Amino acid sequence: MRKMNSNHARTRIWLLAVLMMGVLLTCQALAQQTQDSPANTEADTTTAVESAEKPDKPGGIPTDPAGIAVAMGRPFTIAFIIASVIGVWSVIERLVMLRHRRVIPRAFVERFFMHLRAGRMDRTEALTICQQNDSPVADVFMHGIRKWGRPSVEVEQAVLDGGERQVSHLKKGLRVLNGVSTLSPLIGLLGTVVGMINSFNDIATAGAMGQTETLANGIALALLTTAVGLLIAIPAMAAYLFLAGRVDSLVMEMDRLGQDLVHMISAEALRERAVVTEPAPAAAVPQQTKAEK
Repeated sequence: MRKMNSNHARTRIWLLAVLMMGVLLTCQALAQQTQDSPANTEADTTTAVESAEKPDKPGGIPTDPAGIAVAMGRPFTIAFIIASVIGVWSVIERLVMLRHRRVIPRAFVERFFMHLRAGRMDRTEALTICQQNDSPVADVFMHGIRKWGRPSVEVEQAVLDGGERQVSHLKKGLRVLNGVSTLSPLIGLLGTVVGMINSFNDIATAGAMGQTETLANGIALALLTTAVGLLIAIPAMAAYLFLAGRVDSLVMEMDRLGQDLVHMISAEALRERAVVTEPAPAAAVPQQTKAEK
């Protein structure tokens, strides 16, 4: 358990570091855009004069990664990069942590139940073996073994308590993945709103409703942020559903194994085993009487 807690602490530290770095980069990008706004205004004026003298060239929404990043701007690009990194990291981390041989080691479970059925292991030895294994199913077994020899209701409740704790540990990383799949479309929606606001501001300042070039930048920002947000959210949601199904299957198997443990170490099970293994008394041989002799 100490190893698991230390791993979770390291995971939280890395996640906080990534988030803080993203916030700092976003703030720096916004500050730089604010400082460059006067120069950009002069440049836009010069460009507008030159464009009035030159014939218009057909343009469109960029499709290459560099053009998409430029069209979206630094704040949205950094936000989507952070969401992508966190999503990929969460998927890889959960795939490693939810491996079947790590959660429910087959060799450990078979050997553990074999010794219990044969009666070659007592309460102290069972606790020691579970502590040495340090797997989620071993932790569930350990909660039940602490109630060794108690009524089946108490043993079953202890197993359920241990299972609930392990379920919360197994689902902990899925919350981050669910957050990525939920927040990415919202960031894209924010980009859509910002793009439409920029388009209306350009129309108001230009004073020409029919010029499509004036609306190009705002519409590109609105469409690209929505598309990128969905491209991040859809795989994240699919991975979340897949991993949630794996957690449910592992929980069902741990519950079945916990019920098998209850039927072996409860007071009723030990009493039945003692009755079965107790040797039957030898039948008394009747002695012959003198008359029979």
